[in-house]
Amino acid sequence: MKQTYIALMDQALGAYSEEHIRRYFEDVQKNGLTEHGFPRLTANIGILISFGKRGYLKPIFMEMMEFCCKNIPNVRAANDFSVREIVSCIAEIEKSGMIDEEIIARWKDYLSGINPFTCYNVFAKSPTDKVKNWALFTAVGEFFRKKMGLGGSDDFIDTQIASQLQWLDENGMYMDERGAIHHPMVYDLVPRALFAMLLHAGYRGQYYQAIDSALKRAGLLTLQMQSPNGEVAFGGRSNQFLHNEPWMIAIYEYEARRYAAEGNMALAGVFKSVIKRAIRVTEEWLYREPTLHIKNRFPIESMYGCENYAYFDKYMITTASVLFSAYQICDDSIPENEECDRKPTAFMTSKHFHKLFLKAHGYGLEFDLNADPHYDATGLGRVHRENAPAAICLSVPCPNDPRYAVDLPNPIALSLCPGVLCNGEWIFANDSEAKYEVQSLPCHDISACAELRCVFSDGKNLISEYTVGADGVRIEVSGADDIAYQVPAFYFDGETYTVIESAETTLCVSYRGWKCRYTTDGKIIDNRKMGANRNGYYKSYMAVSKKKLSLTVEILKLTAQADVIKS
Repeated sequence: MKQTYIALMDQALGAYSEEHIRRYFEDVQKNGLTEHGFPRLTANIGILISFGKRGYLKPIFMEMMEFCCKNIPNVRAANDFSVREIVSCIAEIEKSGMIDEEIIARWKDYLSGINPFTCYNVFAKSPTDKVKNWALFTAVGEFFRKKMGLGGSDDFIDTQIASQLQWLDENGMYMDERGAIHHPMVYDLVPRALFAMLLHAGYRGQYYQAIDSALKRAGLLTLQMQSPNGEVAFGGRSNQFLHNEPWMIAIYEYEARRYAAEGNMALAGVFKSVIKRAIRVTEEWLYREPTLHIKNRFPIESMYGCENYAYFDKYMITTASVLFSAYQICDDSIPENEECDRKPTAFMTSKHFHKLFLKAHGYGLEFDLNADPHYDATGLGRVHRENAPAAICLSVPCPNDPRYAVDLPNPIALSLCPGVLCNGEWIFANDSEAKYEVQSLPCHDISACAELRCVFSDGKNLISEYTVGADGVRIEVSGADDIAYQVPAFYFDGETYTVIESAETTLCVSYRGWKCRYTTDGKIIDNRKMGANRNGYYKSYMAVSKKKLSLTVEILKLTAQADVIKS
């Protein structure tokens, strides 16, 4: 696995041409060090050169590294993110013997001059300070610097750690949005991966047990939250970027080591096996031309699906950076356990994350019961099948007020969710006006199920029963005279249009050798509206019926045999 991580890092760096790197460096020389994308790129170039790759970049790397080490102590430029990576780069360069010792000594001398109170943007002054996860990046960077003998204070590091532990919920998941009810899923993974890096690097301070215990609780939940495709859970900011899965992989590598040390090789092997699924996601996107940093095929310059801070130069190289952390933690002697999370699963996160997951027979469903309308939509926001294209049914919902770039003039909220007729208009349970209650989460040997009650703003309510089994996903809705169920149909990924076929009781979406088929005992209606999410465009359809409605969702490989059997 270690060599796979290095190969993927190399592929990520390959998205930056030498001309691009030189132009980027010229811009930084002109305008100064202002953010962490440039030091991150510098560090990963040096690491890869030390592994015998991209040797032609060594001359410009030397200049870039000199610039970074000299300037980082003297300017606040999101160094919170950079110091760990620059120090890790120096460690690999030293091991390789590729650069003269006096040059390395000079770089170390620069970094020894760091004053954390003037170098970092965000840090806690006391253990109870309400600071964001930047303080945890700061703590890890300072610990790495201290470990190399370049300074660093135990008291400063522990203060940062203490300030971050207060944001963990009862499951050990990190609540990033202070005082809010919408906590992004990626921003749960990132701090936990940083904690894992910290402990693996040797931290054994006063908060060691608290960190390790939280990692253990949340690590087991992350197994359940991971999609059968290998993807991290959807939800909130910075989702659907290529760096998402590497953060989860770093956590898994730490947990694999944990259980191997405890003698639980079966569970250690489970973590190793699910890492392979996450790697397949990363490989799928990194090896497609051109290499993009987000899971769509829109042009890089369009920033489609990206927040304003999530630009290519910062987030593409982040993928390589986190993969190197996974490399550092990885123990290749731990064997895989292919009998991983194949049993049907039904569970919920804490109320702080309001997510519900069902998994069985290679299908994975994720519900957000109170979604942030700027990033998602309430309801069933994901239906994945193992090995199928993630977006063919739905990978993330379509928000009605996206805080990331889309190019449709009037995006609408879309999720898989029930609806009722109110004053002649269909109202769907995809916003904060609809309130979901989980009635039951039965899990059987052959299926995972959930029963949800949804109360609409007009007082009407519906019961929706979901069953995930060998034949796909079956949805039964009841509770009103007129019932509908919203069905988003994937239409365009930025490069390729799907094939959508609609009949009275069926709707089929064909894409990249797979078919997503919806079958109802009601009637399929085209709403003639289009929504947008990070992956592309979705057309809005609905199934309608009286009193009761059933809908089956199947994701099928397009083979001649499958078409004969299933058509």
